[in-house]
Amino acid sequence: MRLNKKRSAMAGVGLIAALVLILALNVLPSSAQTPPAPIATEFLTGRATFSDDVHMKFKLTFHGLHKKVVRVADPSRTVVARYTVQPGAQFPWHSHAGPVVVTIVSGELTYMPADDCSERKYPAGTSFVDAGQGHVHSAKNAGTEPVVFVATFFDAPADGPLLIPATPRCQ
Repeated sequence: MRLNKKRSAMAGVGLIAALVLILALNVLPSSAQTPPAPIATEFLTGRATFSDDVHMKFKLTFHGLHKKVVRVADPSRTVVARYTVQPGAQFPWHSHAGPVVVTIVSGELTYMPADDCSERKYPAGTSFVDAGQGHVHSAKNAGTEPVVFVATFFDAPADGPLLIPATPRCQ
């Protein structure tokens, strides 16, 4: 009888030890995980080309003052990416080969064009067009939650980076 009680007690101790081990393996690593990258990129498509002859023209008017027409004779190469921007993170000053259509999924992105150094805020559910073609700009997450947006690049290079580094013009 005593042997059975000892076995039961040892089984109980073994069960508790196993539960503590499982808890430690599932809880402790999550608190020690590497923090997310300040800006993470997930490509949703590969670089694709239009099979039809396509010409593109955007007429952009900012605050009723700045007007710009963006023409792309052959926007053939496209790629779509999702960006996650952590609080406080900012893209370096850059441009793109062609226009980019940006849709904010969550959070609020602050976009800063270098031509007037203004800050334009785009909350979730809004979109905008970045002219590309040498239009220098930056964007940042000035909020406290991650910003997620989807960008569709037109006239993208066949390979390599989608952002073309540029000298900052605003501080």
